Parts: sequence; C-alpha cells; structure tokens
Amino acid sequence: MLWHRHDTPVGPVILAAREDGALTHLQFAERFSPAEEWRESPAPLDAVRRQLDEYFAGRRRVFELRLAPHGTSFQRRVWRALQAIPFGETITYGELARRVGKPRAARAVGAANGANPIAIIIPCHRVVAANGSGGYAGGLSIKRSLLALEGVSLA
Repeated sequence: MLWHRHDTPVGPVILAAREDGALTHLQFAERFSPAEEWRESPAPLDAVRRQLDEYFAGRRRVFELRLAPHGTSFQRRVWRALQAIPFGETITYGELARRVGKPRAARAVGAANGANPIAIIIPCHRVVAANGSGGYAGGLSIKRSLLALEGVSLA
C-alpha cells in the first residue's frame, strides 16, 4: 500500500492507494495513521492531491478517480449511493436508507456512512440527521466547513 500525507484547508489527510493507483483511504490525519507496512510514495497519489486541491479551490465538484474502498457489500452499496449525492446537496440517513433499498435501516446506513474509508471524495459529509444536524468522523467543524464550501449550512 502506498500513502502520503496531504495538507488541506480542513487539516492534513492521509491518502493511501493500492500499487495499481486505486485510492483506498482518505482519512483525517488526527484520527488515522498509516500502517507500518505501508510505503510513503506521493507520486502515485498526484491525481488525488490535484483533485482535492481543485475541490478546495472551488474548481471541482466531481472527483474522477479510481476508488477501491474495502468494506462489506452493504457498506460498498451505501458508499456508491453517497457518490450519487450532488455537490451542494444533503440528504437524510432515512433517505439514504431508501436509496439503498433498506428503508428501515437508517441506523445501519449511518454506521456504514461512518465507516467510509474515503472521506470527502465519497461524500459522507452530505448526509445529515432528519433534524438537519449530524455527526462526522472528521469532526462536526470539518463537516460544516465542507458543506459551507459547497454552499450548504447546517442547522
């Protein structure tokens, strides 16, 4: 596994990719450390870094990267549904559960959302509780910052 630490306006992140370049992780550095056996190598992650920088500069709304998140089939289904939420929009956990065909599984969808290994690019920050609030694995202030960048404010 290849990794690199990248600075963003919301703090440093750890990026990791398989040897073939498919992104497996984008996690906030305060809460995540690369595994000992991972090798630091920024070059294979150049496209990820460039697209993140474009996103934070307001020049990118859709990421065009090969992703390889590791998770259960249910988690991967939730993560695919997250990628369909447009820039600048939010949905509730209940709506996300409906979109993955499990309308009574809002809590399970919330757990899958929280287990997302590729933050920002798989936009779990766009999911909110029915009352407009909601947590975020990177912290609520980062969620607010990401949504503000997209023109959305939390209640």
